[in-house]
Amino acid sequence: MTIDWINPVAGFFVGVVVGVTGVGGGALMTPILVLLFGVAPAAAVGTDLWFAAMTKVVGGTMHHRRGGVDWQVVRRLATGSLPAAMATLWWLHQSGNGQSRSGMLVTMLGVVLVATALAMLWKSRLHTIGRARRIGSPTAFKRMQPTATVVAGAVIGVLVTLTSVGAGALGTVLLVYLYPLRMTPARLVGTDIVHAIPLTVVAGLGHLWLGNVDFALLGQLLLGSVPGIVLGSIIGARAPDRLLRTAIAIVLAAIGGKLLLT
Repeated sequence: MTIDWINPVAGFFVGVVVGVTGVGGGALMTPILVLLFGVAPAAAVGTDLWFAAMTKVVGGTMHHRRGGVDWQVVRRLATGSLPAAMATLWWLHQSGNGQSRSGMLVTMLGVVLVATALAMLWKSRLHTIGRARRIGSPTAFKRMQPTATVVAGAVIGVLVTLTSVGAGALGTVLLVYLYPLRMTPARLVGTDIVHAIPLTVVAGLGHLWLGNVDFALLGQLLLGSVPGIVLGSIIGARAPDRLLRTAIAIVLAAIGGKLLLT
């Protein structure tokens, strides 16, 4: 098999971003595959889900070894996200949208990217609101956390299955609101990455069943992504998180707008 080296380079770039911020897997890779590489949207989503699953196993392992994973929160998120992912896959199969090459998937991807960008820009504000509620009404806030986390997981499960986007950016934004005192930056990234592993595997298996995975492309992307996420996880604690997230949000908003206008 001939290797097109632009694919490993793209994988390395996305891997570094995921390792540093926990954001950018599907949000960056799927648009890159669709807009720059000309991959059909359904195949881009399916291939990226496996790319995300394999890449995040590496990052999640490193974060777990450093104690950067809140397993209770992971379980709550997965309780909502995994059934939601399976229900969405069933709907894709029954409706015939599982192999759509344009239309719905492109529109959904554009909408989710713009929403992701806005969520990233409002992250600090949502954290402030969540912190005020957590301190002001601790009993009521803690009582709603489990149910709200399951619901948040379900929303993420649907979005990730449809577009491969949402596990990173939207997940971290929801967690900083729901767990404003409990989540340090390192634990936030680690928890989000680890939750994304079973979710992307389940969604990826469904898309594999639907015939939406390009294994040759996946292998080339992984050549770059694995060393990329290792490097990103190492330097994550030293990176200017706010600057990086703002830059990523601007890029995602621009890409989402382009997809909606395509």
